[in-house]
Amino acid sequence: MNQLFRKKSMSLMIAQTKSKSLARSINVMDLIFLGVGCVIGTGIFVVTGVVAANNAGPAIMISFVIAGIACALAAFCYAEFSSSVPLSGSVYTYTYATLGELLAFLIGWDLMLEYVLAVSAVATGWSAYFQSLLAGFNIHIPSIIGSAPGMGKGGVIDLPAILIILFIAGLVSKGIKESIKFNNIMVFVKLAVILLFIIVGVWYVEPDNWSPFMPFGFEGIITGAATVFFAYIGFDVIATASEEVKNPSKTMPIGIIGSLAICTLLYIAVSAVITGMIPFTKLNVGAPVALALESVGQDSVAGIISVGAVMGITTVILALIYAQVRLSFAMSRDGLLPKVLANVNQKTKTPFANTWLTGIVAACIAGFIDLTTLAHLVNMGTLAAFTLISIAVIILRRNFPELKGSFRVPFVPVLPIISALLCICLAISLPRITWFSFVIWIIIGLFIYFFYSKKHSNLNN
Repeated sequence: MNQLFRKKSMSLMIAQTKSKSLARSINVMDLIFLGVGCVIGTGIFVVTGVVAANNAGPAIMISFVIAGIACALAAFCYAEFSSSVPLSGSVYTYTYATLGELLAFLIGWDLMLEYVLAVSAVATGWSAYFQSLLAGFNIHIPSIIGSAPGMGKGGVIDLPAILIILFIAGLVSKGIKESIKFNNIMVFVKLAVILLFIIVGVWYVEPDNWSPFMPFGFEGIITGAATVFFAYIGFDVIATASEEVKNPSKTMPIGIIGSLAICTLLYIAVSAVITGMIPFTKLNVGAPVALALESVGQDSVAGIISVGAVMGITTVILALIYAQVRLSFAMSRDGLLPKVLANVNQKTKTPFANTWLTGIVAACIAGFIDLTTLAHLVNMGTLAAFTLISIAVIILRRNFPELKGSFRVPFVPVLPIISALLCICLAISLPRITWFSFVIWIIIGLFIYFFYSKKHSNLNN
């Protein structure tokens, strides 16, 4: 039983932070843009409309505030860990040092599924926006190669989704500098497009559209907050970059908290404008931002928004692939996954084979599988990670008082406990199928741990 909760030595982890297997080339602005690139994408261009129509109505603004508060509490915990022990692996690494190997493996296993499914789901959304954009130029991709089976369009394969994933995987495999430069350009354009929508749309806001403000009651607001957690997955992504950040003790807290603040403000502003421009009952569409602009005769701006959406969703795919590779790299380095996943190409300084394996698996899922049910697991994975990081920071303070990063969570253990409880409450409000799927995935993970990972763990030596 003791083996199941054996912990990775903090001294070993600190020694690994000095390793040069991955190049430290990310500065604070790169890190903020990485977070914004992942968080601002599908959530702002798709989820806002769906949640407003089905769960929260105009009160989606409050849903984003609640989700933002829950994320802020968890972000404080991430900031303390990442400034104290800047290693790849994020919550997996932090759990390994505080709660033990079994829980670390299970949360890593959970996050691996979360990232891969998120890449596939986001790529499917990218494909829909891209095809809509092409249709504006009277270019139409045949439906047989334009959607996955089961989507009701007679499709056999979603070729655009496959191609964008493989393109991004190739970019990430070339090196972190190239990936970050591409991401920064795309995020800059995306932010400009979102600000354009807010500036144009605010003049068409009709306050009557905000009434009734809470058509689904407070329960709808909470369900909406749990649903929009999909939009906040980016904060775990930032933490996976710890091992490639310059001066991580100072850079990581600024990157995590700074990107959270920017994204939350943008989500609230966009949801306020979009529900003010058009009745929430009409927003259950794949491109609600473009629909709102078209409804007030701003077709040309709607076209620009579609271009921004394609670029915006591209950066989400990049950040998610990057995070998945760094997570599986950390687990492989610890012996819990096959060692080949931790091999670093000496020329590119990236886990080359790992990157392409991730890209191919995600591309196959996006190209051939209907993700409607599976995508619910993304929210559960995020909430599980946030719950564990909140508990882990309490243990870090108690067991390793000598570790003092540049950022420390205030009011420990009160704030971390509130964070964990809030995440648990949001998780309880998720659909039953989400919990059922989550349990099945964890059971599969337990089999892999006991038949492979436990035997091959570096802690056996």
